[in-house]
Amino acid sequence: MNIQSTPSSERLHIALVGRRNSGKSSLMNALCNSDVALVSDVPGTTTDSVSKAMELRGLGACVLIDTPGYDDDGVLGEMRVGRTVKAIEKIDLALLLCDSDDLQMEKTWCKLLKDKGVGIVAVVNKADTLDDIQGRVQRVKDEVGVTPVVVSAYAKTGLDDLRLALISALPADFQQDSITGNLVAADDVVMLVMPQDEQAPKGRLIMPQVQTIRELLDKRAIIVSCTPDNMEQSLKALAAPPKLIITDSQVFKTVYALKPTESQLTSFSILMAGYKGDIKQFIEGAKAIDRLTPSSRVLIAEACAHAPASEDIGRVKIPRLLRKKVGEGLTIDFVSGADFPEDLTQYDLIIHCGACMFNKKFVLNRLEKSATLCVPMTNYGVAIAHINGILGKIVY
Repeated sequence: MNIQSTPSSERLHIALVGRRNSGKSSLMNALCNSDVALVSDVPGTTTDSVSKAMELRGLGACVLIDTPGYDDDGVLGEMRVGRTVKAIEKIDLALLLCDSDDLQMEKTWCKLLKDKGVGIVAVVNKADTLDDIQGRVQRVKDEVGVTPVVVSAYAKTGLDDLRLALISALPADFQQDSITGNLVAADDVVMLVMPQDEQAPKGRLIMPQVQTIRELLDKRAIIVSCTPDNMEQSLKALAAPPKLIITDSQVFKTVYALKPTESQLTSFSILMAGYKGDIKQFIEGAKAIDRLTPSSRVLIAEACAHAPASEDIGRVKIPRLLRKKVGEGLTIDFVSGADFPEDLTQYDLIIHCGACMFNKKFVLNRLEKSATLCVPMTNYGVAIAHINGILGKIVY
């Protein structure tokens, strides 16, 4: 994929964090080589996170995120800091700008980032204005516990050193995951069953389908695509049953009934559960479906904020399946996009979409939060397979 077509969810997410007026926005503009973020001498100029998709040599496709200063104060300031805290839930790396003689706040944020599993590159910015650069560097090493990179966003010096430091801090397993894992090898025949109903976007496929097809092509697999209504004819056209059938989760029951005994079965959503999150935790979470009662409360979370169709899988089909199994009294709440309740303890189960619009870090943070509060979480495909009684016969 080129720089324009790489989805945000597949890019390395890097946030610039620091105090107000520490030069975060200036550094972002220097890295992007354009005026992406508004810059001024007024503290608190950045009032919300600003993102820019770009390419960094040695790192590939990235999203740079300029965040509000974490030393902001007042009621509005607390809200801005809250946006910064929320931003770090989805980042892989952080540029921590150390622009103060008192580094206690930087030490606190360094620990917070490390606890979130975020790679940290400490930065001493404004090198063109500092009288004692080495003194500042030594204080950061002694008090924050990391060796900083010295840069000047204004003079655009030290940027190559900064890029190399980011490469060194990159998580070892970044983008090493595979959608289909060990399920598919070269020359395997894979059938994709993709309904083209009113939910399907006109003239294109949805992202999980596109990403799966691309990976299968890279693996040199043989791909056969069909819709549920012509799956039987498609199977007859093959000399032998496909090794693997990947279907849209909403037609699991139909596809399972037509599946040859020799073929393995999974869904795009279940593959995304492993690719974006923790498949074992999702499968364990699905067991909570059997414990639901008419007085239970369920949260359904969608990554994208599209206008729901009349037969939307998250807002219509899954609630219908749940209420048929549990009872009409079941309470179901919905959130979309980056919205996610602070208090999850009110829920007996969370059902998440495949999260093709989120990066893995964001999904894992949600899973960790729910696990910490002992609230089970599963995803669309896993939930549907469990309700249909075929989860144990699905591969992932």
